[in-house]
Amino acid sequence: MPTFAEAVQDLLFPPHCLGCGLRLDASRPPLLCPQCVSGLTFLGSPLCSRCGLPFVSGVDHLCGDCLAGRHLFDLARSLLHYRPPASDLILSLKFTGNLSGLATLRALLARDGFLAAFAEPDLMLPVPLHDGRLRERGFNQALVIARECLPQWRDRVAPAVLLRHRPAIPQALLSGKKRRANLGNTFSLAQPARVAGAKILLVDDVYTTGTTVNECSRVLRKAGAERIEVLTVARSLATGNLQ
Repeated sequence: MPTFAEAVQDLLFPPHCLGCGLRLDASRPPLLCPQCVSGLTFLGSPLCSRCGLPFVSGVDHLCGDCLAGRHLFDLARSLLHYRPPASDLILSLKFTGNLSGLATLRALLARDGFLAAFAEPDLMLPVPLHDGRLRERGFNQALVIARECLPQWRDRVAPAVLLRHRPAIPQALLSGKKRRANLGNTFSLAQPARVAGAKILLVDDVYTTGTTVNECSRVLRKAGAERIEVLTVARSLATGNLQ
């Protein structure tokens, strides 16, 4: 039941669904109507036990890329399929600076034992933006997600450890070997000693091709990280990605 203060707030400032705009009865997150909640696709088993790629059927096992050793992280998991209304929440945060969806993302990340898949990190590193992009946007959405949506590990956030030296063409526009070449020598560590022997949690908004977090992992692995895990709010899944 809402408190008196919450009831007054809802009366004065009626809450609306962040997906479709429908009037809601209460302002407690997630601020999504039943229809929009039903439109969310949570990514769970069966999936690749390393990179989290969903499978159509069967049990958890390694995908072809992970069997070939192409991923340098130990674990990657995404909460949602990147499509409306999940993509609307992320795009609103990323490109308009609308922070109203953060409480909803935090509530979604906290449900159904999603976070139980991750080891308790020593350091939580947001995937960095290039300085030019950071000035243009005004904030790093990965840093905001790490701080505001994972409050239990907020004291582990270390935004100055992993650096990005140059902008890159969006990975979704490239294919094959061009993805890795696009990000070659893009990331470095300002404080490599903090990474050695540490359990690292990389945080980003969307897992698209996996190349960005893989290149981050390459730098972290070289510095001696003990374990590298990747958490993203959503994962982009083309038809060809489903195995």
